[in-house]
Amino acid sequence: MQDIASLIRDASVHSSLYADPAIFDQEMATIFGKGWVYVGHASEIPRRGDYVRRTMGLEPVLLIRGADGIHVVANRCAHRGNLLCQPERGNRRTLACQYHGWIFSPDGALLDMPLSSVEPDASLHLKRARVDSYNGFVFATFNPSPIPLLEHLGHAVHALDRQINLSPEGEIELRGPWIKHLFRANWKMLSENEADGYHVGFVHDSFTKSVGTPGKYGNILSGEEDRITAVVRYLGNGHTELDYGPTYDRPMTWLGVDETRYPDYTRDMIHRHGEPAAREIMRAGPPHTFIFPNLFLAETCLVMIQPLGVGETVNWHTPLYLKGAPEELNRRIMRQGEVALGPSSFLTADDAIIAERQWRALKGSPAWLDLSRGQSRETTTESGVVVSHYTDETPNRGFWQCYRNIMADTAQPTL
Repeated sequence: MQDIASLIRDASVHSSLYADPAIFDQEMATIFGKGWVYVGHASEIPRRGDYVRRTMGLEPVLLIRGADGIHVVANRCAHRGNLLCQPERGNRRTLACQYHGWIFSPDGALLDMPLSSVEPDASLHLKRARVDSYNGFVFATFNPSPIPLLEHLGHAVHALDRQINLSPEGEIELRGPWIKHLFRANWKMLSENEADGYHVGFVHDSFTKSVGTPGKYGNILSGEEDRITAVVRYLGNGHTELDYGPTYDRPMTWLGVDETRYPDYTRDMIHRHGEPAAREIMRAGPPHTFIFPNLFLAETCLVMIQPLGVGETVNWHTPLYLKGAPEELNRRIMRQGEVALGPSSFLTADDAIIAERQWRALKGSPAWLDLSRGQSRETTTESGVVVSHYTDETPNRGFWQCYRNIMADTAQPTL
């Protein structure tokens, strides 16, 4: 027997990590079953009784707001396993099973068993997750003794702050709709790709050239390595980042406009942050950051990664609206998301095709895969963040080192 850690070297990984169903099953039990998983945003369930259906790995769950706060419970009756809520979203003060009528509270407690003289006890409650949040971003885990959420997020909190600081009220809103794309590929291929700058000039060449926004992509499409000023980062704990901020020389370039387009927004941002800070926030723009294992802050969109099987993954996305911003600005955010990730966009289709081809090839041809690009030019900040050139595989190496630490004790057959 050989453990999973032996399939991960300093600058290469083995293809079985993507294609072996046994490894996938262990990931669901370990990474998604014991670690912090992003499940939703508080703005999606504003009223008492509001819920949305989500998953933690393969486990169907409900993100629901009760009288005492937000809960995450299994969307599965504790009696005979019936799905409690079928609609994707709704409002319920209690959760009633349609099979035998058992009734549960939003926190999962069994309230009633019709036609029964047995008193409900704790063994019959719904499976409950521990829940914590950061500025509205809700995470959950089935681990009874997890590390604190802030410890898991680590340096990724700066990306969440960067996102909400673009709002004049310091909050983002998810209003929907969610767009879902099925990738016939392993979930880690999506996770790795979120902070991979190396592929952009090849896979997305037609998209980036067609956008044609001055200052938006010219830097990274120059074809000259030394001219590219965007950087990649490994933030620790599996979190990765591709930062386009260094390529922007004026506020609002990331949205393809000049700041004079939305004077009320500029005024409100200055009022909230002060002029120097507001102009820097508006210049640097939103993050392009992956938060392990399933959340991607894709600049003006939020993406969730949902594994379905070893070779199937759903990519969810929805616009990240800025609370308090002019509606016309939020409308542009929505349109920009449509262009990048929408149903008829280039970007998601490009990535889906590459991921599916990659997975098919690896499934049928086991091999070691190289991740060595840029090892010699990485630098590490005093806080421990690893930084390198936009095209370097620093985020990939960091992702896999975190994965190895989590999965180190998992045994798999020898190759």
